[in-house]
Amino acid sequence: MKVVASWSGGKDSCYAYYLAKKEGHEVISLLTMMMSETKSNFHMIPAGILDAQTDALGVPLMKQKATPQTYENDFKGALLKLKAKGAEGLVTGDIYEVAGHEEGWLGRVLKEVGLMPIKPLWMGDTKLIYQYYLKTGFKATVVRTNLSKLDVEWLGRTLDQKFYDDITKLPGIDPCGEGGEYHTVITDGPSMSKKIEILETQKHKLDGGFGYLEIKKFEVKPKGKVKA
Repeated sequence: MKVVASWSGGKDSCYAYYLAKKEGHEVISLLTMMMSETKSNFHMIPAGILDAQTDALGVPLMKQKATPQTYENDFKGALLKLKAKGAEGLVTGDIYEVAGHEEGWLGRVLKEVGLMPIKPLWMGDTKLIYQYYLKTGFKATVVRTNLSKLDVEWLGRTLDQKFYDDITKLPGIDPCGEGGEYHTVITDGPSMSKKIEILETQKHKLDGGFGYLEIKKFEVKPKGKVKA
């Protein structure tokens, strides 16, 4: 099936993309909703890094700017444009239903647009998902945290076995961040012909109780032979 992959630039969307490809789907485009011309929604990943990620994957990226008030119409409009280019489904990295989001809002939107939902991670055990993700060779860095759950010291950490060991010691914290504990940016992984090296960052505390890792400088470097 020809599909669009919802792309946040973080671990879940990247892993879902990877699994969808393994299942035989043809990803014709990625779609990122943007809070501004320079940053993605929610994760606040710089547009330059999104471009570097998709260039390394060799898949085109549609960036759709949206506001909280216009989000649904903007999202639908982007999906309809991609459907006109041949898309039949949308790949998402959702694992659990959040406040009715998956089966409610997103399910309704996809039905109205006429695209099939493809959810490779849906209802999986997040401890197992994290371990499977590690085995694929992905590299991700924490760029957002909910400060009521994870303090600013978690910003900038790499998602590795040590991260897993530390986070699973905390009561009530999901290892994949499914409770909104953290968000990430992917810097390397399977199918990527290049890797991103983060060189300079600054930690911030944002209004609303969130931590944010500002990526001030990064570099894109070539890799060896790319896995399928």
